[in-house]
Amino acid sequence: MFGKLKEKLKQAVSVFSKKTEEAVVEKVIEKSVEVKRTKVEDKKKEIKETKKEKPAAKKSSKKEQKKKVKPAPEVREEKKETPKEKAEEVITKKAAEEPKEERSFFKKIFGKKEEEEVEEKEAKEEVIEEIKEEKIEEPEERQSFFGKVKTSLTTKKISAEKFEELFWDLELAFLENNVSVEVIEKIKEDLKKELVDKPLPRDVPRKIEETLKQTLTEILSFDKVDLLELAEKKDKPLVIAFFGINGTGKTTSIAKLAHYFQKHKLSVVLAACDTFRAAAIQQLEEHADKLGVKIIKHDYGADAAAVAFDAIKYAEKNRIKVVLLDTAGRLHSNTNLMQELEKILRVAKPDLKIFVGESITGNDCIEQAKQFNDLIEMDGAILTKADVDEKGGAALSISYTIKKPILFLGMGQRYEDLEEFDAEVILKRLGF
Repeated sequence: MFGKLKEKLKQAVSVFSKKTEEAVVEKVIEKSVEVKRTKVEDKKKEIKETKKEKPAAKKSSKKEQKKKVKPAPEVREEKKETPKEKAEEVITKKAAEEPKEERSFFKKIFGKKEEEEVEEKEAKEEVIEEIKEEKIEEPEERQSFFGKVKTSLTTKKISAEKFEELFWDLELAFLENNVSVEVIEKIKEDLKKELVDKPLPRDVPRKIEETLKQTLTEILSFDKVDLLELAEKKDKPLVIAFFGINGTGKTTSIAKLAHYFQKHKLSVVLAACDTFRAAAIQQLEEHADKLGVKIIKHDYGADAAAVAFDAIKYAEKNRIKVVLLDTAGRLHSNTNLMQELEKILRVAKPDLKIFVGESITGNDCIEQAKQFNDLIEMDGAILTKADVDEKGGAALSISYTIKKPILFLGMGQRYEDLEEFDAEVILKRLGF
């Protein structure tokens, strides 16, 4: 039971949790990247400003050097030289100065390029140094960055619009496994209360699972109807009537319940109130023979309410503790059978009215339970063929839809295969 639902639910919760975390982390990353980008741009500007300042410093130093060199001839003028020596010095000076002027001219042209190359090289070296420093510090930065992301998950929030988008996968998983719309809406509302516009916890998946478990526990938990206690405390026989559509396993469930009472030392009588369907009486009679219990029956076409009345009178006379009424399967739209059902209820006045539905029919079973409950206020339900129901949506939905408990689950063909419904067991089967 719940094989497919458990698998789908696990996958959907995982996807939902991951997307919720990603939605929050994405915002944090965008913000952090923006901050880092701003820092990088500031560093680039700082490097450019440094580049501009360096050439200015070089030019100023050259001028200062020239100014310092100029006084040298004045020192030479102080020396006493002969006219011949002076003339030779002037000629030598001019000869020496001519090529110097040419070199300085080309130097001015090509020197700029050399300077730019030097400056560019220096700038590159500075950038490389910056990168090296960044690489060295990178592990620490990453660690601190993800540390910030982790911390920010406790303060970041997701919007209602984003939640609707993220919840879709989870909703789809429930719909595919026959979980009713009412139950899905309940789960959705509870998750929204915990996640939307609230600081998200560090462990988002765990929070989602805890909320789901709490919601499903609430959905499945109703005041337990203890049939054994009711039968033992009641002075008169405990009368239980069973309803549902054809083919859901109603008669077999009655036989299983008779065995359940016998196992707990309580006497039982069966009433064959299905006088409409062919072979219905024989089917119940075979179960009665196997179990060794009394069956009250009339002919086909007889008044079903009269059969119920006779069974109750027999139980009172023979001090039998429990009377089980097997009624004809019917749709709520069948007017004649619904009138017959009203008459049975009026005459027998059953202590409990139980709906029997086929678990594997999913949403159809839920709808049938809802319609029967609207016409006849029921006290609980029995779900048959639960052992082969891989989806399990009906088990999660019927109680919440009709606001009545599931009493038993039919888990096989033997009389012993009737399992008392336990919300904790269901949650464990779902993986919670």
